Amino acid sequence: MKSRVTGAAKNILKILLLAGAVAVTARSPLFGRILLRKLENESRPQKSPKDRARYYNAFYYLKKKGMIHVEYRGQQMYISLTKQGAKRAGKYKIDDLKIKKSNVWDKKWRILIFDIADKQRIKREALRGKIKELGLFQLQKSVWVSPYDFKKEMAILRDFFGLANSEMKLIEASDIEDDKLIKDYFNLS
Repeated sequence: MKSRVTGAAKNILKILLLAGAVAVTARSPLFGRILLRKLENESRPQKSPKDRARYYNAFYYLKKKGMIHVEYRGQQMYISLTKQGAKRAGKYKIDDLKIKKSNVWDKKWRILIFDIADKQRIKREALRGKIKELGLFQLQKSVWVSPYDFKKEMAILRDFFGLANSEMKLIEASDIEDDKLIKDYFNLS
C-alpha cells in the first residue's frame, strides 16, 4: 500500500534534507512543541493551531514510517533523515524544480544532451518526462534546448538520477541552424 505524505510532512522532509539534521534541547517537557515550532518556522511563518497540529502529526507519522531518525544524546535530541526519508525528500525537491526565465534573452542557447543505456530505459524516460515538464524544446530524441540557464536544475537532476557526466552533457551555443521553430516555441524574436 502506498503511503500518503501530507504537505506538512513534505515540508519537514525538505527542511531536514537542506539542514542535514536538527538538534533540539530536550530538557523541557515541551521539547516536542519546540521542535515542531522550529520546523514550522523554517517552512512558513505564522501557523494556526490547526497547522501546528498537522506538523505534530506529520512529525510522528514520518518517525513511525521510518523516514526520520530521532536520537537522544544527553539533553539534546537530534533529528535526521533516514535513507528512505532522504530518497522521498529528494523526490519532492525534483517535483518543485523550475527553470527561472529571464526577461531579456542573452542570445545564447543552452543545450542538454544525454545518452543513457537501454538497460536503464525507465530512468531515461523519467528524465525525459521531467525535462519536458521543465519546458525545454526537444530538438532530437535526447537533445533538448532552452534560452534560459538551467545548470543548477540539471545538476539536481543528474544527482537525483545518479547520472555520470558522460551520460548527461550541457552545452552553451550562440547559434543553432534553422532555429525559427525553437524561437517560436519560446516566443523569442
